[in-house]
Amino acid sequence: MSDTIPTQTSRTKTIILVVVAVVLLVATSVGVYGLWFAPKPGQTPPSPSMTTSATSKPTAAPSRPGVDPEGFARLVAATLFDWDTMADTRQQITTKLVAWGDPDGEETAGLVSDIAMYLPDPTTWATLQGYETRQRLDIATVAVPASWPSVVASAGPDQILPGTVAYTISGTRHRDGVVGGKPDSIDRPVAFTMLITCAPAYPTCHLMRLGQPDQPMH
Repeated sequence: MSDTIPTQTSRTKTIILVVVAVVLLVATSVGVYGLWFAPKPGQTPPSPSMTTSATSKPTAAPSRPGVDPEGFARLVAATLFDWDTMADTRQQITTKLVAWGDPDGEETAGLVSDIAMYLPDPTTWATLQGYETRQRLDIATVAVPASWPSVVASAGPDQILPGTVAYTISGTRHRDGVVGGKPDSIDRPVAFTMLITCAPAYPTCHLMRLGQPDQPMH
C-alpha cells in the first residue's frame, strides 16, 4: 500500500467532516415520490395546469469524467436527474455515480446513501414505470458557494485535498408521464450541493458526497 494513501484518506475524511457539519446533511429516509414530488407540510402540490413548458435548451454535459470541475458537476447533475423509468434502473444510476466516487472507497457508503435521497425508492420506481415516467433537469446555475472559501480556511492547511471544491446546482426538474391515458407533466425548482475532488489530487474529477436535496450551500 502506498505511503500516500493514508494521507489522502485522512484528508478526505476531514473534508467530509467539515462540510457535512456545515451544510451537507445526510437524510435518514427517502421522501415520498409519485409522478408529482411530494410537497412539504403545508404546501399544496401544483396541478399540471400550473406547470410551464421548458423553453431553454439544457447545457450539454460531457459523457464521462474529465478534468474540468464545472463540467464534471454538470455531468453528475445530469446523471442524477435525467432518467427514464422505461429504460433505466435505480441501480444503473447509482452504480454509474459510485464509479465516479472516492477512489479510496472511504466515502462510498455515504455516497450511496446520498444518491438514495434523490432517487425514488424501488416500490415507487415500479409505480412510476406504470406512468411511463421520464425526468430531466434544466440547469440554471452552477456555482461555487460564496461560503466555500471560509470552509476551506476553517479546515486548516493540509486538511483538504488540492482540487477539492463544492458546487451548488440550481435549476428546474421536469417530470413527464402518462396519467389516465393522457400525457401529464409537472415542473419544480431544485437546488443542491455536491463535493468533488479533481486535479491535482487525482487525474480526473471524483464525486465525494451530495448534499441533502433543496438544502444547498450558499
